[in-house]
Amino acid sequence: MANPTLLLVYKDILLEVKSKSAFGSIILYLVSTVFVCFLAFDGIVTMKVWNALFWIILLFASFNSILKSFIQESPDRSIYYYTLVSPTAYINAKLVFNTFMMLVLALIALIVFLIFMGNVVSNLMAFIIVVGFGVVGISSVLTLMSAIASKVRNNFTLVSILSFPVFLPQLLVLMRASESAINGRLFIDFYPDILISFVISLIAMLLSNTLFPYIWQD
Repeated sequence: MANPTLLLVYKDILLEVKSKSAFGSIILYLVSTVFVCFLAFDGIVTMKVWNALFWIILLFASFNSILKSFIQESPDRSIYYYTLVSPTAYINAKLVFNTFMMLVLALIALIVFLIFMGNVVSNLMAFIIVVGFGVVGISSVLTLMSAIASKVRNNFTLVSILSFPVFLPQLLVLMRASESAINGRLFIDFYPDILISFVISLIAMLLSNTLFPYIWQD
């Protein structure tokens, strides 16, 4: 029998391909926001501003992308999945799918930033590694919070409130690590920040597998 987690990921990818407008609207948000920032700063952007804008825009794009992964699931469909797969398989599928989508968005965001805002990154490979770890952390935290918020009506507000205390330390270490990459430092110089981000992501994943079975029963 095929892995139910992989089957659910495949299902989500097919649904995303079928409804192109949802993902396209997020890409439009990324491009338009970066272009507005380019016009506002008149092409003159310092390294710290470039770094801050990148993470802020990517963070809001993450909210728009991951939140809808639970909102689009109707109650009847959720009950149907409940009879077919285990809750851990379901939440792990959401984690994998959201991480994949976030990696695509992060890559698009980086390309758009390099086109409009210029390249201020001295160590591009290290910056990409930092972004990769950041995407895993953001998607794992947001997936957990979105799963909790999916049980109430005001989803977006609740996700924002629940996520902020967890996001703040992770975002600070990610911005510090990416700033080091922009300044051209080697990966060994800022790996403790990456390790902190990885630990936070791991805790979020473990909490997702522990708490979601109880949430799904409701």
